[in-house]
Amino acid sequence: MSNESMAMRIRDNVPDAERGRECSAAIGALFTGVFTMLDSWRTAVEKAGADNATTRIDSLVYSLVEPELTVADPLVIGAGFIAAPETALSQALHFAWWLGPLSDNPLLGTTTKPSRLDLASREYAEYLRDFRAFEWYQVPETTRAGHITGPYVDHLCTCDYILTLTVPVGVGGSMRGVVGADILVRRLEPEVLPLLRATESAIALVSSSGRVILSVSPTLRVGSIVSEASAASRGWDAVPCPGTQLKLLMGETI
Repeated sequence: MSNESMAMRIRDNVPDAERGRECSAAIGALFTGVFTMLDSWRTAVEKAGADNATTRIDSLVYSLVEPELTVADPLVIGAGFIAAPETALSQALHFAWWLGPLSDNPLLGTTTKPSRLDLASREYAEYLRDFRAFEWYQVPETTRAGHITGPYVDHLCTCDYILTLTVPVGVGGSMRGVVGADILVRRLEPEVLPLLRATESAIALVSSSGRVILSVSPTLRVGSIVSEASAASRGWDAVPCPGTQLKLLMGETI
């Protein structure tokens, strides 16, 4: 469904609070679609055995992510499987991760087909030697559920502002890694901004930590953080986006 048709689902003849709920539902549906895709990848990797032969897993993962990375105007800019540090597969820090075609990327230049992330060529990748404390891995490992990390600047791959969606992979009751997808925040703009503008309130999409992802309010800049206490003290409404940890902040004075 295009962003224009999604925005048209937000009705004109209802109170703005209801429009906000319809907006949050449409955003929730957008991200739920990505999580549904990741769930299908998880099933495929778990079925194959996430600590199976490296080349076999890599081939499988590429066959899963390549179609999503090469569609016209893809939502996903990077995707793949990252093996748990304690598995045999990941003794050498195993990232089966690919980037979609890029334009003027500071690291890779312009590419026309998916490129595999090469950690050996990244001078500052040493911090990944133990990534278990990173949010995109730690939260799925703890909750055994999908998670959205960010927005944050991705210095490893895109050198851009992104969201990372990850889902845990388990085999025999043990954590074997995560499957995930990166989405450029600027790629979300044509999908989400029409939804936000379909309401009459000042409104912003924020992460679970209160960081602003997208906004149509001049007082809430992208990247800034709004605490729950601050939002409540100003009388702003927080509207959850179903199926995600994201929410909308709405208010006439935002």
